[in-house]
This record gives sequence, structure tokens and C-alpha cells, in this order.
Amino acid sequence: MAAVTTLLSTRGLSRHFGGLRAVENVDFDLPEGEIRALIGPNGAGKTTFVSMLCGRIPPSSGQIIFGGRDVTALPAHKRVQMGIAYTFQITSVFSALSVRENVELAVQRIYRASPAALRDESDALLGRVGLEGRSDQIAGDLAYGHQRLLEIAMGLGQNPRLLILDEPTQGLSDGEVQSFIRLIHEVARETTVLLIEHNIDVVMALAQKITVMNFGAIIAEGTPEEIRANEAVQAAYLGG
Repeated sequence: MAAVTTLLSTRGLSRHFGGLRAVENVDFDLPEGEIRALIGPNGAGKTTFVSMLCGRIPPSSGQIIFGGRDVTALPAHKRVQMGIAYTFQITSVFSALSVRENVELAVQRIYRASPAALRDESDALLGRVGLEGRSDQIAGDLAYGHQRLLEIAMGLGQNPRLLILDEPTQGLSDGEVQSFIRLIHEVARETTVLLIEHNIDVVMALAQKITVMNFGAIIAEGTPEEIRANEAVQAAYLGG
């Protein structure tokens, strides 16, 4: 059996905003090829934590290692080049551009391709996320849930080693959620996935391992079955 390679790890990672300890002394390890869910109540520090991972905000202290390299001081665009793609909790599509043009912008960071090849690759990505037929629509006119799917297509267009998704199913219909679950299972064959998600059914359907945060710290980690049975998690998050 092949040894498991750690793709991402943090040691003592902290972020303070004045007197608020949003993330405090977090040690975290994510093996390559895993679907990991990060859960916890609102204000637990989840988005602050992943914002440090992708370089959107600097840590107050601690270390981030990605692919065996210390990236703690590396700017966000350099981390994108290394293979970290992050979709925001609030959509960040280019609202005045078409759906296809949004994906082409993401794809051309990776591929120096002809316009025809860029178009074909972008349309293939839109098909993967269920947005085929909407290529020429203005992105800002999409429903919120479809903007989330567009953002995932843009993330996949960067050919990432790690895809970080922050509340990806927010605004999706039940049918779209099921399609999203199938998509992430498919994506995980080639990409490590870290997912912040409040829909516990989605978490349990996707995650191989779950990390639970509360008050800026990790309070539990384990398989979906172990997390369901964890009394501390039930008290903090799952409602007893």
C-alpha cells in the first residue's frame, strides 16, 4: 500500500483581530487525495482559517506548509500558481462578463491556448458543473446558486492540487445539491478537496474525514461516524 502524502499542514496557526482570537494555535494536516470537511458554528473561525491557507489574510503567528514548501509568507497569487484554488463564501464572479468569459479568464492563467481551445475547455468545465447552455449569459444575471457553480468551474479551470470550497451548496436546489455531490466525488479523483459546509447531509455524503472548529480551535477530528458520535461536537454544533 502506497504511503499517504501530506499535501497541506499548519503548525501553531493563529489570527488575532485586536482582542479577538479568531483562530488560535491550530495544527492541521490534510493528506493528498482526501475530501475533508471543515465544520463548526458561525464564528468558529473556519473562513478566517482557510483565508490564511490561500493567502488572503496573513497569520498572526504559525506556519503553513503546502506541497512540502513553507508558504506562510507567500502572496495569494503565488499560492494559486502552486495549485491552491479557493472559492469564496460570497461569490466573486465578474458580473459584467459572460459565464464563458469568466471561466476563460481562470483557464488562461494555466493554459496558453488558442481562443478556440480556451472556449472548448471553458465549455467543458461549464458542462461539468451543470451550466451548459448558459455560456453566453451575463454572469451577474445568474441566480446566486448558479454563480456558486460558476465559481467552482473557475476554480477547476486552474487545474488545482487543492480546491477549497466555502459554503458551495448555499443557494442550490435539492437537485443541484445532488449533482454537486456527484461532481465533488469525480473531482476528488484528481484533486484534494477542503470544504466548509453547513449542510450536514452534504458533509456526511462527501467527507472522508471531518475537522470541527469552535472558538477558533479544533475540537474534534475523525470520520463522519466518529463525529456523529462525539458528544463535544453534538453540544457545540449538531444540536445534541
